[in-house]
Amino acid sequence: MAIRTIDRRTLLRWAGTGVLAGAGASALSACAPPRRVATEPKPPPPAGERVELDFWTWLPCKPSVELWNRQNPDIQVRLRVITAGPEGGYQSMFSALEAGTGPDLAQVEYEQLPAFLLEQGLENLSLYDVEQYKDDFIDWQWEMCSSGGQVYAIPQASGPMAFYYRHDLFDEWGIDVPTTWDEYRDAARAVREAAPGVRMETFSPIGAQWMMALAHQAGAHWVRTDGDTWVLDMVDATTRKVLEFWAGMIEDDLVDLAPISTASWFKQLQTGDAPTLLGASWYDAIIKGNAPDTEGSWRVARMPQWEAGAKTSANWGGSATAVLRSCEYPREAAAFAHWLNTDPESIDLLVKAGYGWPAAVGGFDGSLLEEPDPFFDGQVYNEVFAEADRNIDTSQRFPPTTLQMYSNINDAVAAAVAEGTSLVGAYERAARLSGDDLRAKGLDVREA
Repeated sequence: MAIRTIDRRTLLRWAGTGVLAGAGASALSACAPPRRVATEPKPPPPAGERVELDFWTWLPCKPSVELWNRQNPDIQVRLRVITAGPEGGYQSMFSALEAGTGPDLAQVEYEQLPAFLLEQGLENLSLYDVEQYKDDFIDWQWEMCSSGGQVYAIPQASGPMAFYYRHDLFDEWGIDVPTTWDEYRDAARAVREAAPGVRMETFSPIGAQWMMALAHQAGAHWVRTDGDTWVLDMVDATTRKVLEFWAGMIEDDLVDLAPISTASWFKQLQTGDAPTLLGASWYDAIIKGNAPDTEGSWRVARMPQWEAGAKTSANWGGSATAVLRSCEYPREAAAFAHWLNTDPESIDLLVKAGYGWPAAVGGFDGSLLEEPDPFFDGQVYNEVFAEADRNIDTSQRFPPTTLQMYSNINDAVAAAVAEGTSLVGAYERAARLSGDDLRAKGLDVREA
């Protein structure tokens, strides 16, 4: 079978078109020899033979898979729900690929696609005419799955952000929903005065992805490429402004300092001790699932703005349905991945499972997302996320050591919070370490 190589320049091009480059696997060692990918398609299945595909994901999408299987008796999908990728799922995928027992398809976050590509873990779907699907997806999410003019995965969903809040408590406390960050600080102060034991927001010391999204909303761009050089700008004036804002919130005792999405935080959601969340669209399912008794008490509003009247949002998260190199019949696998993420009935089923914001063009229109939701006080709350999705700066870039960067930030910020030292100083340390991580891969790096 014909092959071609993947080199460092290709990875830089991927970053330059907007893919979130991850760093969770040994594939990202820039000192490793170039990886090889197919340039000719695999043979189709024999006539009349039923195709069976294995699909690994941490998304509870059994209803969608069952629907496909009922409608497509000649292409059957076997679902395996695994641990979330960053929590061990990716390691299972890489181990299975190495052993020759990998699945046909897998859920892969956008930021991890380059790691799979460099391990020769992805099928080159351009060999199977997937360009016919391009117009079915939002442009920037399609680009997330492409490199060097080739397509390696099918977009699934993103995570536009907004402001979740307990409207019943805000009404009780006489607090208006903040529209700017100055108003947000004032609202946090009002919450503490109205309910001394409650803090409006939880600032997680290990929330690097959350903070990156907030900095991006303000206009920061931590990473870019200049030719073959990676440029890090993690402590620019815009990021300093955001960090100083949150440092002030911490100093004034206006936030709770604890990780979110933990058992104690879920309990706070139920009791009202966590009355707001600056979160992605997919947090709706988390709130519903972990605080069911608060139905009717929540609403959603636009993120606070740095400039009054602006509508800027940010993206937190995003995944694709990837066809792995272990797939015997990639054309059929790509057809399933396309259907999974564009069929209206499938989208509704995935929405119920909390998979994020649809990557499909028009995925919002006519779906469950467009309906009033009793949990959110009858609000058509996804209209807020639809607007947010239209107001994301899609030029954000990520380095091929993203997970190390997150780890550096989390370690530095957790230490700063524990010791009462500067958040800006923590990010300066994290930036230095992140530059060292890139250099350790043999890459050219420049600090802006």
